[in-house]
Amino acid sequence: MDWIYANQNHSTLENQKDGVVYLTFPKLVKAGVVHGFSTRMGGVSKGCLGEMNLSFTRGDEEENVKENFRRIGEAIGFSSKDLVLSSQVHGTKIRKVGAGNRGEGIVRESVPGVDGLVTNEKNVPMYTSYADCVPLIFYDPVKKVAALAHSGWRGTAGRIGAKMVACMEKDYGCFPRDIIAAIGPSICQDCYEVSEDVVEAFSHVFSEEALKIVAKPGKPGKYQLDLWKANEIILREAGILPEHLDVTDLCTCCNHDKLFSHRASHGKRGNMGCFIMLT
Repeated sequence: MDWIYANQNHSTLENQKDGVVYLTFPKLVKAGVVHGFSTRMGGVSKGCLGEMNLSFTRGDEEENVKENFRRIGEAIGFSSKDLVLSSQVHGTKIRKVGAGNRGEGIVRESVPGVDGLVTNEKNVPMYTSYADCVPLIFYDPVKKVAALAHSGWRGTAGRIGAKMVACMEKDYGCFPRDIIAAIGPSICQDCYEVSEDVVEAFSHVFSEEALKIVAKPGKPGKYQLDLWKANEIILREAGILPEHLDVTDLCTCCNHDKLFSHRASHGKRGNMGCFIMLT
């Protein structure tokens, strides 16, 4: 399968099982943690939601979505009935979950307004949802803590990645130097045009020099925003070591035939999922 990479550094790995194609990240694979990022391939949904739509709110049939969750769970290595789903609002709220939360969002209601999930309990698979925004994945192999965060431009400006590292440090005793992290497939700088108000929000978060890297001028009144670099800067400043960080160069918009992209599809799309579970 041919992917369009920005820099050809192949920081994501393609996996396939029973027709389900999903992506993993080298450093997390080496650490032995169960994780994955879904693609469009291997599900049962149709039309613009095809095939592997993992959202109950995009107009899909419920039985299709549940079957898709079952398939991706079997491929990656977890039971979909145990999943804990986020209920994202492009904020920075982080929720600690455990065995008692299994099934939230799948077989019972989930807590709304959550863009980050973290646990130190085994066999609690967690899910966050994407279609251009940035997946952030965390694993501490020393304290045995796993986490996911959804980081669109608002979440990035709110430094949700740094807040997750701080949560892992404060609530679970993690040291940032031990945490292995990945910045997953999402929209690239060349595809992500934003207005001046977005850049203004970022100017309060980044230094003048960093902002030049993160946001380069485009059309009049527009900028090209680099969410990959922005999140890399945030995670590095939070104490994640460069040798413990995988940064994607796989753009959802450039690869919209294989990955859902809100921009490329003008909103006519399904959702992908990012998953992690301790064993």
